[in-house]
Amino acid sequence: MTFLSRTLLAATVLLTPLTALPPASAATGCTASLPYASGQDGYDTFRIPAAVTTGRGTVLAFAEGRHHGAGDTGHIDVVLRRSGDGGCTWGPLRVVAAGRGDTRGNPAPVVDPRTGDVVLVTCFNSGAVTEAQIMRGEVTPRQSRRVFVQRSRDDGRHFTAPRDITGEVKPAGWRWYATGPGHAVALTRGRHAGRLVVPADHSAAPPAGSPDTGQEARYYGAHALLSDDGGRTWRPGFVDASYDGVDNANESTATQLPDGRLYFGSRDQNGTSTGNRLDTYSGDGGETLDRPYAVQHTLDDVPVVEGSVLQLRGPDAPLLFSGPSVPTARRAMAIWRSTDGGATFTKALTLSRQPAAYSDLVQLGRHTVGILYETGTTGAYETIEFRRLPAGTP
Repeated sequence: MTFLSRTLLAATVLLTPLTALPPASAATGCTASLPYASGQDGYDTFRIPAAVTTGRGTVLAFAEGRHHGAGDTGHIDVVLRRSGDGGCTWGPLRVVAAGRGDTRGNPAPVVDPRTGDVVLVTCFNSGAVTEAQIMRGEVTPRQSRRVFVQRSRDDGRHFTAPRDITGEVKPAGWRWYATGPGHAVALTRGRHAGRLVVPADHSAAPPAGSPDTGQEARYYGAHALLSDDGGRTWRPGFVDASYDGVDNANESTATQLPDGRLYFGSRDQNGTSTGNRLDTYSGDGGETLDRPYAVQHTLDDVPVVEGSVLQLRGPDAPLLFSGPSVPTARRAMAIWRSTDGGATFTKALTLSRQPAAYSDLVQLGRHTVGILYETGTTGAYETIEFRRLPAGTP
């Protein structure tokens, strides 16, 4: 029986609200746990979850630790908690990339299949500037968005210092830049097996003579970062450079399908087309796109927000998507499933009706999948919860 069988779906379309969940316990087998909560460890707010399972089965839950508020700029660290029991209990919080007054974030972790190392790509900007100022070109190159990579060779216990790769991956004329957020992809089949692919987005400067400032949403576009040597060197892959305001690909996620193609999903940032989710495919490991980004209408219930995709392992396993399920509000985190490689999606279950925003899906084992997501009782950014979901029975 495949993941979330028809019988299981009928029984779990609406799970117990978060406030009624039993405490997480490794001894009893948990339903959910709470790796991050506002006010914890001296941080005002935690946002932007990203998760991977290492080759040793350790779950790594990354987030942005925001010191002085929930805003997207200012003093922000990339933080991590590790779990050795499938996300039931968590080790102490560790700072992986310290902001030191500046902004570090957009974690995009991936496990290198050749070495087992955890590779983490993140972004940086001065804590004194905003996304709007960066998009308008009002900042210096040092203040603007830059891209960094780190590596852990000991199962996420320690990471190397952030290494600047901006010159390898950010062309002249780009202003904003954001990796993921959410897990990146290691290709496991096809002629590009072993390649690391980080879905990302950017903004471009307006053409010469344009009255635009560059802050307009039409200048957003998606792209990919590629590494064929385990994250040591990087280069751009495909670049979505339509900038016509119809489909504005923004925060992006990716997964490899059983046939070897990459499926890319993206937030549509205020495009004029009807719908908030875009998708496309790449048959050459992220070098080019098979077609331009287009609206995925079977996900029209999703608001303008980041989402996550994950192709589960195993025969006839589905492709999953997670995101809020109210078109006009960030609430009611849900999971959709696709059995046709992302051509269509069907809602499988709703985790709760509470406020919810960003999420990341991670396979924990043959029979379990996890979702790390922002949620709360009165607002979507009060906690980052980890929910374990059954993957059916053999």
